[in-house]
Amino acid sequence: MKPSDITSQDIILTGDRTTGSLHLGHYVGSLRNRVLLQERCQQFLLLADAQALTDNMGNYLKVRDNVLQVALDYLAVGIDPAKSTIFIQSLVPELTELASYYLNLVTVSRLERNPTIKDEIKQRGYERDIPAGFLTYPAAQAADITAFKATIVPVGEDQIPMIEQTNEIVRRFNASVEHPVLVEAKAMVPEVGARLPGIDGKAKMSKSLGNTLTLSASADEIRQAVKMMYTDPNHLRVSDPGQVEGNVVFSYLDAFHPNIELVKRLKEHYRLGGLGDTVIKQHLEECLQELLAPIRQRREEYARDPAAVLAMLKEGTARARQVAAVTLSEVKAAMGLNYY
Repeated sequence: MKPSDITSQDIILTGDRTTGSLHLGHYVGSLRNRVLLQERCQQFLLLADAQALTDNMGNYLKVRDNVLQVALDYLAVGIDPAKSTIFIQSLVPELTELASYYLNLVTVSRLERNPTIKDEIKQRGYERDIPAGFLTYPAAQAADITAFKATIVPVGEDQIPMIEQTNEIVRRFNASVEHPVLVEAKAMVPEVGARLPGIDGKAKMSKSLGNTLTLSASADEIRQAVKMMYTDPNHLRVSDPGQVEGNVVFSYLDAFHPNIELVKRLKEHYRLGGLGDTVIKQHLEECLQELLAPIRQRREEYARDPAAVLAMLKEGTARARQVAAVTLSEVKAAMGLNYY
């Protein structure tokens, strides 16, 4: 599914964990699409502080402080709070109540079989010491999605099992009350692959791996990051033929450079030999400097008035609560929990 397939009837729910400032992987994977989609349909953007706490319970201030940082990144890239509802997850208690009901519709074994959960448990080295909140966050995510009756959820390929599990919960709940109260959602995967590789050449750009380039990066930080990027380890001399596949610099040029024909010519020249890594890195640096300079400037302007940003979040959270409260009321009525 592409952004062009979205209609005005669609409702989008997406968001980010508040564990650090956003980076280029977020931008290419979701943020730039969000700017486009807010012109086409209703969009809810979740600052997932409650979800972030499932594996950061000893680091409350990190999660709390990054609510503002992620909000600044949203505004800096062009997300308009008048067009997209930006809200703080922990301040919408209706989501927690919905999740508590949904937990009765899933088993522990089903949660453990979720491929996304299995991979993340392995990455964090939990083994059997899994925080219960972390194991059950597919139910919480189902609450986030269904509370707003989202029809589209933009995700990376690795998150598709989460949407599938949400839809399982939707079907089980609707079957249990014999009424189509909840709505199933479709996953929308970005066209530029599931993940942008890290600047160190690893498979993904990740805050936890420390191989990111943040949206607020300075000109010097951008320059240094590009210099550090891996190319082809066998491309020892300029005259040597080089490999484009798996070459981090070309992955970034594909993702960000506006001149597709130029990138195509650079690839052809690199494969034949006679094109040095310094030249392709120069093209990439110029591209990233041009992309990030206005984002950095807008972010700095918004950061000068944090009270205004928090007021925006308060308003967006109030709007989100109104919508979630309607869904919660419908769910409780379907279960016969409307006693008076």
